Amino acid sequence: MTGAADRHRHAKARGGGQATWLRRGAGPPSWARLAPPLLLVVLGTVQILTPPEIELGLLLAATPPLAALAYGPVATGCMGAVALAVAALPTPVPEQPVHSDLLMIAFVAVLSVGISWVRCRRDAQLVSVGSVAEAAQLAVMPPLTEHVGRVRCAGLYRAAERGTLVGGDLYDVREGPWGVRALMGDVQGHGLAAVGTVAALLGAFREAVLDEPHLEGVAAKLDRRLVTDNARAEHAELFATALLLEFVPGAPTVRILSCGHPPPLLLRTGAAEELAPEPGTPLGLGLTAYAPPDRLLLDLAPDDQLLAHTDGLSEARDAQGELYVPVARFDALPLEVREGEPELLVSALWRDLRGFAGEVKDDVALLVLAPMAAEPDPDPGP
Repeated sequence: MTGAADRHRHAKARGGGQATWLRRGAGPPSWARLAPPLLLVVLGTVQILTPPEIELGLLLAATPPLAALAYGPVATGCMGAVALAVAALPTPVPEQPVHSDLLMIAFVAVLSVGISWVRCRRDAQLVSVGSVAEAAQLAVMPPLTEHVGRVRCAGLYRAAERGTLVGGDLYDVREGPWGVRALMGDVQGHGLAAVGTVAALLGAFREAVLDEPHLEGVAAKLDRRLVTDNARAEHAELFATALLLEFVPGAPTVRILSCGHPPPLLLRTGAAEELAPEPGTPLGLGLTAYAPPDRLLLDLAPDDQLLAHTDGLSEARDAQGELYVPVARFDALPLEVREGEPELLVSALWRDLRGFAGEVKDDVALLVLAPMAAEPDPDPGP
């Protein structure tokens, strides 16, 4: 039960309402369950009170099909039986005869029970397929923990394609022999078509964290992974941008290496500054042996945070075509958000982006990293 709860929380963090849509499939909204009984009450009242020359009782036949969209077979059958009973009620007006179309209402009710049974089976299949898809996607990008080593982490992912939790963006934070390393990447394309490339890059990164003593070696392994996949697939043109960060153990220092990726932001004392690591070439182009750019070495002050993001943030536009500028938008956030916890910050940035651009049409990934101060050495005593 604990694992399922963790997956549910992570699905909400990555995809918002998308994960819920995956699991619920075609399930009706709660208000739809009120429509059949309300319709029955209204039509029953109309049936009883209308003058004899106005024949409206046959409209009761609309109740069972509506119930079939909201209820299971048993409840749909009960609604049909109630509709029949209402149609057969004697009218208080002596001249009005008892309704004569009971056979038609009964036929529609039986047909609606069958439709409800088919719908319920289909919904169960959709829920099963959605659960499998969600589990597979969460296996590609498992949840971030609040702390990785001495680094606090908060990530947010919104896939552009409805019903997916993973698209063409990726991030991960891992601890290895050479410190805590983080990856933010953006592969060619988005949606389900890019998931295979995302999985390959994440697998290569997790191995390189354990095997490679330098960030340049990590970047080279990511590039080799894409070049190899390009060679195996006919007419493949896979490439990706990536940002690699390494927090030096025991020192307030971070190394940053950019492979053609949007620059990260340094968040210090409530203000944002765009860093400028040397922009290397994207991964997977295969033009020559990959030559990583020089690393940017940055000393961090206490309470500094780093924000890595994909171009879904920096290239979003509003209705007038104006670009979203992360530094300016961050500086406009409330001070308690700018100096708050990483989770609060990524949520606020996402809300701000939605308010600015309305519908976001590209994958968006945000990753906030905040190294914690080293614990003081224990008092050695006299």
